[in-house]
Amino acid sequence: MRKNTSADTPSFSGYPEPEQHLLDQALAVVAKIPIDSDYYRPKGVQVAAILRSLNVDTNTLVAAILSDPRLAKLIQKPDIKQQFGDTIATLVNDVNWLNTVTVYAPEMASQPNQTETLRRMLLSMTQDVRAVLIKLAYRIQRLHGLAKESHEVRHFIARETLDIYAPIANRLGVHQLKWELEDMAFRFLEPHAYREIAQGLSNKRKHREDCIQDFIVSLQQKLSDEGIACQCYGRPKHIFSIWKKMQRKQLPLDELYDLLAVRVIVDNLTQCYAALGFVHSGWQYIPKEFDDYIANPKENGYQSLHTVILDSHGNRIEVQIRTRDMHDFAELGVAAHWAYKEGGKQNAAMEKSVATLRRLLEDKTTDEAFSENFRSELFNDRVYVLTPAGKLVDLVKGATPLDFAYAVHTEVGHRCRGAKINGRIVPLTYSLKSGEQVEILTVKDGGPNRHWIDAHLGYLKTTSAISKVKSWFKNQQQTQNIAAGKAILEKETQRLGIKALDVTELARHFKQTDADRLFEAIGRSDINNRQLAAFFKIPELESAPLLGKQQKVVTKSIVTVNGMDNVLTSFAHCCTPVQGDDIIGYISHLKGITVHRKSCPNIVQLEPQKHDRLIDVSWGAQKASHAVPIVIQAFNAQNLLADVSQVLAQAKIHISNAALHSHPDFSADLDLTIQVENTDQLSQIFNKLSQLANIVEVKRKT
Repeated sequence: MRKNTSADTPSFSGYPEPEQHLLDQALAVVAKIPIDSDYYRPKGVQVAAILRSLNVDTNTLVAAILSDPRLAKLIQKPDIKQQFGDTIATLVNDVNWLNTVTVYAPEMASQPNQTETLRRMLLSMTQDVRAVLIKLAYRIQRLHGLAKESHEVRHFIARETLDIYAPIANRLGVHQLKWELEDMAFRFLEPHAYREIAQGLSNKRKHREDCIQDFIVSLQQKLSDEGIACQCYGRPKHIFSIWKKMQRKQLPLDELYDLLAVRVIVDNLTQCYAALGFVHSGWQYIPKEFDDYIANPKENGYQSLHTVILDSHGNRIEVQIRTRDMHDFAELGVAAHWAYKEGGKQNAAMEKSVATLRRLLEDKTTDEAFSENFRSELFNDRVYVLTPAGKLVDLVKGATPLDFAYAVHTEVGHRCRGAKINGRIVPLTYSLKSGEQVEILTVKDGGPNRHWIDAHLGYLKTTSAISKVKSWFKNQQQTQNIAAGKAILEKETQRLGIKALDVTELARHFKQTDADRLFEAIGRSDINNRQLAAFFKIPELESAPLLGKQQKVVTKSIVTVNGMDNVLTSFAHCCTPVQGDDIIGYISHLKGITVHRKSCPNIVQLEPQKHDRLIDVSWGAQKASHAVPIVIQAFNAQNLLADVSQVLAQAKIHISNAALHSHPDFSADLDLTIQVENTDQLSQIFNKLSQLANIVEVKRKT
């Protein structure tokens, strides 16, 4: 191996003494690197030479030199932080990370969301935006030596450059780097097309230069005679942009009119239109090629007058006329330019960020706060994490592994029971950080926990994940109601002796859209047994042998037994029947007949030898108020009683008893006894209470 020679190292001189000292120190460090077989790979000093043309500050040049990947091969590695300070050390760390990150995969080219997410992650993961500029320069240097790599490597690096790094350069407004990245990458991806365009441009270069120069001389003279000061120059076209236009317009190179282009910069808006008038009066112009982007700016705010004229030899020349402010806006970025080119929308935060970047590039005395502002303004609300397969997931800042699981797939979220970050087990409430790899641990079967949607416990931050959990619980309740409704309907048709049942007709009668909605309404007690019996036109009253001859009479009593209202009855406290409930009587030797709900556990589990003491009962026509104990489960006890009381007061429902029970996880149960007339009224109250934001479940207490 041989050491670096002066021929390998560009000169960095003419800087003020303190800055020159830093540069000389950095050059002395890399001078110790031996030259090996990777001679064509990027070198820090060559990268710094590229950046010098961008007028970057000295810290950026020094960091570029010291980011040379070959430094890792030195036995005695330099202590960059001790020798050069925190700022340069941070920059070097960021560039080294950017130079080694391996997230990109070729299939991302067909997944625009993935490439955009990767661009944002690369920007957000750097502590100092200048590290991104250094990385872009390293990529240019990498492309310079790419011809010596294998075909697979050439294609991969070129594709990654066009998908990731050229758009980042465009986004930051560094068009000099963007154009070079695009042209060099295109050269390796489409070598035949690149050579054809380059040869075509080379063959006609002298002709183009003469045409443009003749036009500029004539135009400047005409505008000078009219008292309009201007700056005119030819606008270069780059090979990749020419190729894209050829593809878009389906035209060969010879038919692209705007290969000849001139830019005219004047002092004010009035002079823009005046200059346009002189151009149109002095040369033949093509009306359909005229665009007024001053009166009608592009989506990204770009303003300029565009027109195409024919010179005396019939050559088409595109002319762009704008003020200095418009030119600076178009050339220097306002992020903006990237939004139009990449199909996004203008973003105020990005505009501020590009302005910050410009100050970093142009103001050598800028403080380090500028760099931090760039990151905080643009990326303060996002984190970018990886699946084990390398797919990028974009989440809100503060998102947890559980949010990640739901972002990957709803079922992964439902079955999530744990998570690993970079191979280490973490709580489900852990706040994710950009660049971390997340692995979700799942069970084969299972569902979410109600605690996950309690904002105070911190399991979920994203609204989409919270919505998915709530939807799961709603669907579970719906499924249970459908199953219960089917069972109730089947039992009722058997009891009433119905042999053939038209479910569709039954659903239409009760104004339900389909059979499942009918079953759900029955299971939810919105449709009760009495209403079903009315549909089938079958009386509810059945024989009761212990009470004598059957009678059918109209009565005003609350409950009738075989049509008789003179039988001693009482309501069971275990299930507190309400008018509209499906009820049954139990003959007691001391208390007469006790009325239970048919679903009451004491009736369902009644010993077989006591079944002969059951008797059919039904509700009478007289209205009555029933005391019904209910329980309300909520995520949080705060304002629970007040919110529930307000709903009940508006419905004119009296509360006879209330007890609030809080739990360690901040959830709460509210036990109430309310007065209602029937099950329809109770169902309506349940629906209203369930709509409160804090409510988990409302049910009758059993």
